[in-house]
Amino acid sequence: MASRRQIIVGLGGVLVAGAAAGTWRVLRQPEAAIAPWTGLDQPVADPRLDAFRHAILAPNPHNRQPWLIRLEGQDSAVLTCDLTKRLPQTDPFDRQIIIGFGTFIELASIAASGRGYRLLVEPFPDGEPQPRIDERPVAGLRFVADPALRPDPLLAAIAERRTNRQVYRALPSGRLAALAEPGVTLSENPVMLGQLRELAVAAITCEMHTPPAHKESIDLMRIGATEIDAQPDGLALSGPMIEATALLGITTRASLADPASTAFRLGLEDLERTYGSIPAAGWIVTPDNSRASQIAAGRSYARLTLRAAAAGIAVHPLSQSLQEYPEMADLYARAYRLLAPEPGQRLQMLARLGLADPVRPAARYPLEAHLRA
Repeated sequence: MASRRQIIVGLGGVLVAGAAAGTWRVLRQPEAAIAPWTGLDQPVADPRLDAFRHAILAPNPHNRQPWLIRLEGQDSAVLTCDLTKRLPQTDPFDRQIIIGFGTFIELASIAASGRGYRLLVEPFPDGEPQPRIDERPVAGLRFVADPALRPDPLLAAIAERRTNRQVYRALPSGRLAALAEPGVTLSENPVMLGQLRELAVAAITCEMHTPPAHKESIDLMRIGATEIDAQPDGLALSGPMIEATALLGITTRASLADPASTAFRLGLEDLERTYGSIPAAGWIVTPDNSRASQIAAGRSYARLTLRAAAAGIAVHPLSQSLQEYPEMADLYARAYRLLAPEPGQRLQMLARLGLADPVRPAARYPLEAHLRA
């Protein structure tokens, strides 16, 4: 097993070798995978496609991008779920996947407003699938021209939004108010935040020590720029240290999955620092847990992230304690006691907020990969 010193020494050797070869492979960044984030200021003829190329940049669980789009007629589209993109271990009832459809729909609506179109949404036109989603439509969408419609002020923030997984710094006084959004509760209460830090660290530790849940994430790891460009979904690991340790055989899926490995231990230590940095928090509660409410929660969360991007504030969802598998049950109950929704209400989203260094956009499949005849 490699020690931290061996990792550093090995990294130095790889960097020297890379320099000598003139390749600097360890410094390469994924480029093809972030291409969908570019050129958004160059509109395409069909306003539906223009809206959807913005919508595919929406935050979604484990970056699975489960959205399938079928255009109908001249003004409509139907959304369905790619059932291979579900997360059966950590999201056994597909609640988070449906929230990811809500974020997609909200970004599509915002982008459509920039072209003078109002987006009419019919959630689950053929009925709400329970307890898992199926091939039935998640939503029917219709684009209606409205000359009086003004562009949503959050439109420009779509290309700037990021999920930032770094350690956060405190927000200046009064800065959190810029994120006020209907349906979102915000807090800087120090007592509550202290409890949230304990909860968040306990929840990510629980997930990593629950083999089926942790394996679900490991299987979706894209290690290094080459893998990310080839398969631009899932959980990306990139940067010089990752590239170098992958070349050394230190950072592998097997080592990341093995609780006895250095990679696992260092990874958990990094996550504990990250999940323990919560200068502020936001959460979303819905009146019930219907599929329509899950979509509504996703739409609210999308707007929260866009307001944050516009205000220069970092956002990272803390989804682990809200996941519904047996090993997480005690922490799930603790989250409900702490955030205290009313009886019958559902806690759909929890996120940390703060200041952080900027990060690159997440990998995305191009719009064409989501279109179906």
